[in-house]
Amino acid sequence: MLIWKLRGESRSVRLFRWSFPHPSPGQAIAQIAIAALDLAAASGALLVLVPGAGLHQFPLFFLAYTVAIIASLLSHVPGGVGVFEAVILAALPEIAPPSLLAALIMYRIIYYLAPLMVAAALLVVHERRQIGRPVAAAMGAVQFVLHGIAPSLLAAITFIGGVVLLISGALPAVPARLHELRALLPLPFVEASHIAASLAGTGLLLIAPGLYRQLDGAFHLCRALLLAGAAFSLAKGVDYEEAVILLAIAALLQLSRKAFYRRTALTTAIASPRAIIAILLAVGLSTWIGFFSYKHVAYQSDLWWQFAWNGDASRFLRASFAVAVVLAAAAVLQLFQYVHPPADRRSDGADAALAISASARTEAMLAFTGDKRFLFSATGQALLMYQVQGQSWIVMGDPVGPQGEWPELVWRIREMADAAQGRLMLYQISMDCVPLAIDLGLQLVKYGEEARVFLPDFALDGPDMKGLRHAERRAAREGAEFAILPAAEVPAAMAELRAVSDAWLAEKGNMEKAFSVGRFDPAYLARFDCAVVRHAGRIVAFANIWATSNREELSVDLMRHVATMPYGTMDFLFVQLMKWGRDRGYRWFSLGLAPLAGIEARRLAPMWARAGTFLYRHGDAFYGFEGLRSYKDKFAPRWEPRYIASAHGVGLARALIDLQTLVGGSSRSAARRASLALVA
Repeated sequence: MLIWKLRGESRSVRLFRWSFPHPSPGQAIAQIAIAALDLAAASGALLVLVPGAGLHQFPLFFLAYTVAIIASLLSHVPGGVGVFEAVILAALPEIAPPSLLAALIMYRIIYYLAPLMVAAALLVVHERRQIGRPVAAAMGAVQFVLHGIAPSLLAAITFIGGVVLLISGALPAVPARLHELRALLPLPFVEASHIAASLAGTGLLLIAPGLYRQLDGAFHLCRALLLAGAAFSLAKGVDYEEAVILLAIAALLQLSRKAFYRRTALTTAIASPRAIIAILLAVGLSTWIGFFSYKHVAYQSDLWWQFAWNGDASRFLRASFAVAVVLAAAAVLQLFQYVHPPADRRSDGADAALAISASARTEAMLAFTGDKRFLFSATGQALLMYQVQGQSWIVMGDPVGPQGEWPELVWRIREMADAAQGRLMLYQISMDCVPLAIDLGLQLVKYGEEARVFLPDFALDGPDMKGLRHAERRAAREGAEFAILPAAEVPAAMAELRAVSDAWLAEKGNMEKAFSVGRFDPAYLARFDCAVVRHAGRIVAFANIWATSNREELSVDLMRHVATMPYGTMDFLFVQLMKWGRDRGYRWFSLGLAPLAGIEARRLAPMWARAGTFLYRHGDAFYGFEGLRSYKDKFAPRWEPRYIASAHGVGLARALIDLQTLVGGSSRSAARRASLALVA
């Protein structure tokens, strides 16, 4: 309800609960003056836009503009579209209608559309956060979908794109398009483009498998070939349909850039930006010099096959083609090679001391062998020991340190191996790490069982320990003497220990192993106490002692002895060492692993289990599997399973071959090379 009220000299209008005061006479005059100035400025802008209009026509323009505005308001047409223009045309008959109409269109653009665009831009800037969040969420969803389907999808359509280029090269060109192309490009360029387009198609066929494998090198080469193929399609016959298809594939490829994350030698070895620029500049400069030198020679296809003493131009063409072929072949060969992991700084495990000190398992001492790479958690309290052999990334045992930090480490090594086109293997993991291996999607294979003796209950009483009691007492009667050499005294006895080690290796016909065990290295042995057995004053057997700082576990690594020693010397050494550890409060003694032990070979068991059991029972010629299990069983241990987790199918077999090479300690072992580099 609209109510007018008089209050003295002022009037106000009331609309429902709101009151709006009327302007004073001075304010009303000011508003009329400002409106008149606005009309004058707008009509002046229209005057400026009319070709040939002079300043003397401004009053007429002002009057026509005012009448047109009033007519537009009365017509209630949005923006006065049509009404405004008709009034202006009728009020200014002396101006040519085409010129006046063009000026009115420009006026509309300047007066309406330009401010609208500026306002829209300011609105986007003002609301960028509110707009950016849903847009970013939508783009993230699109990229997530593309990341999952892009490799297989783009590999398929890239292959199709290559087929399209090859078929196009085999079909005749459209005569009308060739006629138009003749006026733009020389014939040699068209001929070369035809060949280049077919070569680009062949390259796309070869690169499609690399896209499926998510290789970054395949992404870079495919993108270049798609763009080049589109350009050559236009240059060889104005085949814009093919160009559009190839450019669309290139756009999809670019949107899926993050899906191609696996590094290749193409992008890590030779493809640094400086190297690429230097190679391209050198080849480009030599090619330009060649064309400049032979610019007086008219190009003919016969030049490629002319062999003459003065056939320099022909030799240049053939040489340039050979250079291009070599560069292309080198790029393709590099593309499908896996990237070698970066060289770690040399370490003997000193930087792993924090994680090792918190470990409850003695296998953490393998970090001191100097033949492994380390992956640390964010806090530095946990680490993972691994080595790269061929394309296999082999992790030694469980991660070291708090179990809460294990998932971060195993997922990081999984991602690192995958990005480098490698296969991951977790070697000798315990039941604590099995759930993580399952989460990683790896295949579990039982490798054997570890023998652990609970030291508080260890004693030689009872009928089960009769053989062990006999061996210990007989060794003692024959003069065997047990002693513990503190780490500080080990260097003084190093010559004797080396003599025992050399004799043991010669007798067994073995070489030093690597990765899963230590080797005879004075720097390594000097880190630990050493259990020795002397006979007649000389050392006949020794074993370096691994011990956790929290006294949770005790174990040994190297166990070496000479051939001429008292009967039962090694039994004597282990019994005395277990008693020594029990008296000092250690809970467990690890006797190490019995490979292939405890594997069930039932009729429905997997093939690997039946093969492992067969090797365990009949493989004494290669390794004393059953004998080792029987020997450790004398100490009445508790057997705990150990597993290998690796890729499925053929990947497991290839990883096992790399594992054998790594542990074997030959010149091809990455662990052996790492340890030798550390010594050097």
